[in-house]
Amino acid sequence: MEYHFDIRYEFDIPTIHKRIEEQVNSGSPAYICAPDGNVINMVYHSMDYRNVVDGSMFSICDSSWAPIFIKWIHGVKYRQYCGSDIFFDIIGKRKYRMFFLGTNRRILDALQANLANDYPEVNEMTFMELPYCNVDEFNYREIAETVNKDNADIVWVALGAPKQEIFMSRLKPHLHKGVIIAVGAVFGFYSKLPDAPARSPRWLQKCHLEFVHRLFTEPKKQFKRCWSIIVTLPKILYNEYKAKKDAK
Repeated sequence: MEYHFDIRYEFDIPTIHKRIEEQVNSGSPAYICAPDGNVINMVYHSMDYRNVVDGSMFSICDSSWAPIFIKWIHGVKYRQYCGSDIFFDIIGKRKYRMFFLGTNRRILDALQANLANDYPEVNEMTFMELPYCNVDEFNYREIAETVNKDNADIVWVALGAPKQEIFMSRLKPHLHKGVIIAVGAVFGFYSKLPDAPARSPRWLQKCHLEFVHRLFTEPKKQFKRCWSIIVTLPKILYNEYKAKKDAK
């Protein structure tokens, strides 16, 4: 694992999947975060939130820009491994019982129908809507009872940051087993509903400009986030550079 931007990353994809399998087989619960630029920014501003992210098994790199900054500062090349990638990689293995948790019933039903076209086994899995409420208001014990009865190996959580990371940290103590993984807007992307968020075109992803698509499709939500990231980014990069110097 590598420690960058005050986050413990695992960049090696085979190691990520090996550790997930080992954790599932261990019979004890854990969670994995997928920090994008927004999460990196919030980690910088909040020690409590940093502790939540740091309490995960590790984080995968959802940000396409983080590997670029790491390459500039450390001269080491890593690649992005976003929530969409790990979502379909794990589903494609067809070896785990999964539990889909979050968003709303319409998105969950559409997601299940779309996934079932290629993976019919998901029709035997649980897609559970969560109430729209503050992160402090969830009945974690009751939610965990449902997940435990399902005996799920992988629990996908789609609530958006910072809610989903805090949710996972509070759900974990009540679970008997399973790896919880935060996937943000992924449920909406692959529900393919016209009013759900859509992922950016491939060419924007390759140009590391996915945030531009999100900015235009969700301006009220994304403008404030992007502005905060822009303002804070020089401080984050300076701290990363300083940490490199101090480590020598």
